[in-house]
Amino acid sequence: MKEYPKIQSIFKRDEKTHKFIEGQWSLPEFEYLANNLWEWTEKVDGTNIRVIWQPEKKEDTSTSVTYDIVEGVTFKGKTDSAQIPTFLIAKLKEMFPIEKFKLHFPDTSICLYGEGYGRKIQKGSNYIPTGVSFVLFDVWINGWWLMRPDVYEISKKLEIDIVPLITVTTIPEAIEYVRKGFNSRWGDFPAEGLVGKTLPELKNRKGERIITKLKTKDFV
Repeated sequence: MKEYPKIQSIFKRDEKTHKFIEGQWSLPEFEYLANNLWEWTEKVDGTNIRVIWQPEKKEDTSTSVTYDIVEGVTFKGKTDSAQIPTFLIAKLKEMFPIEKFKLHFPDTSICLYGEGYGRKIQKGSNYIPTGVSFVLFDVWINGWWLMRPDVYEISKKLEIDIVPLITVTTIPEAIEYVRKGFNSRWGDFPAEGLVGKTLPELKNRKGERIITKLKTKDFV
């Protein structure tokens, strides 16, 4: 299953200080869509995880071809070569037993994109002092990126958390929201920031999704 696309920061950075040059947009699409409504979810400080489900081999009766798909649940990081801590793998196996996928997606391959977070992962002890977990932020199925209501429905079926929706607003208003600072929905500590998607979701002329991120440390 495909790797998650790079999320572009909102502004260009100074080559020496690496600080944002506010007003110099990193992509022209951000400037063009700045005053449109965007959907902003909390950015979690963790490690990117893909949970990939592939059903058992199926025979296409119209062509008598057997699809070369081995049944199972696979866990991968942001890239295929990325290493996942063994303690996180153990938690993922507990959260995603094959029976859940057989029940809800018996004939459909699906890729869940989320963040592995918690103790020993970045600053994850703020989220979970004594353990680790997974939170869902995107789903790829049948060649489509799902909209948040559909992602939410899948999170309910699989009994997993989805990243909190913080606000629906324009880019300038979201920047001011982050600049003022806000606490994470996980507890009494500053959130890492926001991830924004257009409403409805759009792509640029390269066919890439238009997504951005606002990290608290870049504005506070």
